[in-house]
Amino acid sequence: MSTKDIVNRYGFRFSKSLGQNFLIDDSVLNDILDTSQVSKDDLVIEIGPGVGTLTRELLKRANEVCAIELDSKLITILNQELREFSNFKLIHKDVLKVNFHELTEGYNNIKIVANLPYYITTPIISKLLNENIKFDSLTLMIQKEVGERMASQPNCKQYGAISVLAQYYCDVNVVRRVSPSSFIPNPRVDSVVIKLDKLKEPRVTVKDRDLFFKIVRFSFNMRRKTLWNALKPLNVPKSGIKLAFEKANIDPKRRGETLSLEEFGILSDCIYELLQ
Repeated sequence: MSTKDIVNRYGFRFSKSLGQNFLIDDSVLNDILDTSQVSKDDLVIEIGPGVGTLTRELLKRANEVCAIELDSKLITILNQELREFSNFKLIHKDVLKVNFHELTEGYNNIKIVANLPYYITTPIISKLLNENIKFDSLTLMIQKEVGERMASQPNCKQYGAISVLAQYYCDVNVVRRVSPSSFIPNPRVDSVVIKLDKLKEPRVTVKDRDLFFKIVRFSFNMRRKTLWNALKPLNVPKSGIKLAFEKANIDPKRRGETLSLEEFGILSDCIYELLQ
């Protein structure tokens, strides 16, 4: 049964506040399945399963699928539509309040698949990466603009804090573009399918990860500011910050959008040494 058929069967009404847009394009669904490379060894965590169209296909391929859904109306539909699968688990909760460490305990092969609501895309990705959640890959449907930012390189207008965060922990690959007509209801923007493969170790080694990301955030908070001005909130004496830039061999007149991950790491370590 198609997504439209299930929606009509249950008289489901979409919630704008929850950012619900359900995928109806089989070619996109197949690309998500191919990209995720789910196998019988995997625990799959699906965020926002909708009426379970993608979930059903994941259940055929995975060892277990754990779906996280907030909308109580969808809980009833999912339990009914997927009742034949013994490897299906459903969590009725806000994904931002889920303890992923508990959820993944005891599992070694973990893949996360999601058609993320646009309004909480960045908070969810930040949670999964910043909390060091155990997973092998993220296969996500997200707003095109956010996907491009995550994959962007220095000296591009899309490059920002989310680019550094994603690429610090993962290899990032934009798989394909998805038009609004691939969903019901149609969103107002284009989407992309994006794959994040978790690195065994972060892309750069830093002495203080919290300081590293603080410097990244400050560097992009006011994009037009030079690094010299952007990093003033660190409250490091001018003489010290000047020395850090000199040791890092980075011009303080540069802007954050010009720095590579490696340069952010070098600058972070030089500032860390000053604070000791």
